[in-house]
Amino acid sequence: MQLRYNFRIYPTPDQCAALARAFGCARVVFNDGLRARTDAREQGLPYLSDGELSKRVITRAKKTPERAWLGEVSSVVLQQALADLNTAYRNFFASITGRRKGPKVAPPRFRSKRDNRQAIRFTRNARFSITPGGRLRLPKIGDVPVRWSRGLPSEPSSVTVVKDAAGRYFASFVVAMNDESLPETTGEVGIDLGLTHFAVLSDGRKIVGPRFLRRAAKKLRKAQQALSRKAKGSANRKKAVVEVARAHAKVADARRDLAHKLSTSIIRDNQAVYVENLSVSGLARTRMAKSVHDAGWSQFVGMLEYKATRYGRHFTRIDRWFPSSKLCSVCGTIAGSMPLNVREWVCPCGAAHDRDVNAAVNILAAGQAERLNACGARVRPGLVPAPRDEAGTHPKPHARQAGISAL
Repeated sequence: MQLRYNFRIYPTPDQCAALARAFGCARVVFNDGLRARTDAREQGLPYLSDGELSKRVITRAKKTPERAWLGEVSSVVLQQALADLNTAYRNFFASITGRRKGPKVAPPRFRSKRDNRQAIRFTRNARFSITPGGRLRLPKIGDVPVRWSRGLPSEPSSVTVVKDAAGRYFASFVVAMNDESLPETTGEVGIDLGLTHFAVLSDGRKIVGPRFLRRAAKKLRKAQQALSRKAKGSANRKKAVVEVARAHAKVADARRDLAHKLSTSIIRDNQAVYVENLSVSGLARTRMAKSVHDAGWSQFVGMLEYKATRYGRHFTRIDRWFPSSKLCSVCGTIAGSMPLNVREWVCPCGAAHDRDVNAAVNILAAGQAERLNACGARVRPGLVPAPRDEAGTHPKPHARQAGISAL
């Protein structure tokens, strides 16, 4: 499998200028390619092939006075920008024809120098390298200092240099590595995600939601107020924009750090992990949208999935319509209407349930049943039938996302 390793880099002022030049050239090539194809479509001409587009917006453009400065950057950067455009078109066509599953993909849009994220990519034929002193050598940019937090497990196939909205620079290496199976364990866990608690495990553990965005609200509000007072186009406004971006970046970094640590701990201690498939995009359109985005469920579940694949663990998403909260984990009886403010309930059989713990236990039982019998039969506990479509498969992260039963 392929993984990305991100490291902070600290280019010098001259290197920052060279990177800005490379960002601009890649953006111009992307926009020129998009404009050429758009004009061809409006004029009723055939779709420009990838090779013809490369000759038009790179090879021939370098020989014109208007685009002669494209030769100041590595040609690989320009080719990769055009490759991104071609990929965007293929994804768009596959989406509208139905070959690509999941949400519809929009057509490519023009890039702007004011976008929050600027990036260029160097592949192996660009001859980038890591020097004996630990610096990243990039063609026509130089040796850039890197803050190495760990070593690379193998030779990288490409590196993407990214500048984020906060003005920070990162090097993202793509490396191929073999699966590293961990020693087998007997533990299995079901996870119920929610807002009151970020995650409730079937063994009774509750992970409190840190609510990073809520905790940083005061600082963010002050930064936004300071930005609103600055004159548009002024140097002070540009500085205020960076301060707001830094405040948001600190929140995102803290949320990502928690998701990494918690997902690693769960994968290390359990042979199988079962998670309810929440519909984050649907919940993000409700009055709980801010809290849903602050929780970062999709990021956490995505980490669980790829780490399970990497370390030889079993990972399953439980169907969105499975009534995990209303199903008694003792007798299998499904309760009636259960509003979100009901956190504890008693089944007619006499069993008293904590709503979230009971949901996690039911998710564990449903996952174990699907794992043992994936032929499409009735494998739910009690009176709950299993969905008969694609039983036993692993849905993609963006597909079949779930409901609100776990909240």
